[in-house]
Amino acid sequence: MKKLNRLSIVGYGAGDAANNLAFTTATMFLLVYYTDVAGISAAAAGTLLLAVRIFDAFADVFAGRIVDRTFSKRFGKFRPFIMFGSIPLLLLSVATFSVPQIGETGTLLYAYVTYAALGLAYSLVNIPYGSLAGAMTQDPGERAKLGSARMIGAALVGSSLGIFVAPLIKPGANLQATFTGITLAFVVIGAALYFFTVFTAKERVHRSVPNVSFKQSVDTLKGNKPLMMLCLSSFLFLTGYLALTSVQLYYLRDVLGRLDLYPVLSIAQLVLTFVLAAIMPRLVRTIGKKNVYIYASLVSVVGGIIIFAAPPSQTWIGFGGLIVSLVGVMAVNIVVWALEADTVEYGEWKTGVRTEGITYALFSFTRKTGQAVGGALAAYALALGGYKSGAVQTAEAAFGIQVAAGAIPAVLTILAVLVMSRYKLTDDMHAGIIRDITARRAEAEAGPDAASAPQAAASTTSASAAHTS
Repeated sequence: MKKLNRLSIVGYGAGDAANNLAFTTATMFLLVYYTDVAGISAAAAGTLLLAVRIFDAFADVFAGRIVDRTFSKRFGKFRPFIMFGSIPLLLLSVATFSVPQIGETGTLLYAYVTYAALGLAYSLVNIPYGSLAGAMTQDPGERAKLGSARMIGAALVGSSLGIFVAPLIKPGANLQATFTGITLAFVVIGAALYFFTVFTAKERVHRSVPNVSFKQSVDTLKGNKPLMMLCLSSFLFLTGYLALTSVQLYYLRDVLGRLDLYPVLSIAQLVLTFVLAAIMPRLVRTIGKKNVYIYASLVSVVGGIIIFAAPPSQTWIGFGGLIVSLVGVMAVNIVVWALEADTVEYGEWKTGVRTEGITYALFSFTRKTGQAVGGALAAYALALGGYKSGAVQTAEAAFGIQVAAGAIPAVLTILAVLVMSRYKLTDDMHAGIIRDITARRAEAEAGPDAASAPQAAASTTSASAAHTS
């Protein structure tokens, strides 16, 4: 199986860097922006995040169907969406962080509309982008490289936000001017990154059905049990992870009293990203993607327990918990995309139709739903604790932040591990499925006379044997 060249791997990673100029900025700062700049209460902001992110999840399914129905002979199935959707997405990020003061109802309505529009635009770019990895290669090691490149791209953006933007989020600062300037700059940077992806990351996997019907999409999903298991586990994991991400700044600023540690955390994230990206392909080959997912999740559980249990006065213990949790989260986020790509081949093996768009859309649907619930749980924990914007927080408010940052992620990640322990699509079974699919294509190209060829018959039993073992 032909290896990917370095430029295509870097180009693919650039796409997720561009994605995260909009996505990570929202997940890291939108709750803070709504409560501390736009003047929306924590409870109202929590309901907003829940409602809009659930809408985003359905937007993913809509985008997946559009992707499966579309095919360009010149640019393929996925890259046209990135080309034409990237600029509107980046401009909507500017609008989302530019909430006008037009009365309580008007402000809230504007926030709902702009954030929902941002979510829809993001779906129409991110679903094709995520699906593209499965169409670039079928090799597990190469897919791990794409996952690592994707993680590096996201981490570079996330770390930059943590190093340069998070320290500015303090009482008395002109935060509206800060966010306006940042999001406008991201329009230019993001456009350059997206188009770099378009011209370097190309589809190479054969597809027998370029335009997939609705019935074919449904049939592919219906029998794809590994996809359903991965979706459920990811929903639980992302719910916990987004609870932590949404209150990470609050935890450092209002519980530990050390907002200056946010850049340190971001630098640590960047270093860890490059370390994990370097070792992940070998780790996947050694113990398999499923085991990497499970063990990394358990590491993040340990981090969550430390965050929840550490007294606010023990700064370095609490900060250490964040680092430990980060290691586990990052490793899961690298390998999960390769796991999702494997389920595309499982669906093709079962039905004969390759549906990257709707498969990735369903996976993203459950992840977005998890993000919605996680962000809302974090906001509600702030509200129940009595969080007050711009004030010294009470012990109850600090405890609410610790629950959102530590207890919720730990409990939900344990549940995610229990689900993933029953996941059957191992790397060995996937290798057998690839052999089957390859043999079927060769047989179809050779014509009906090749149907009885012994080697094809032997190949088509390989995945079945792996499935029953």
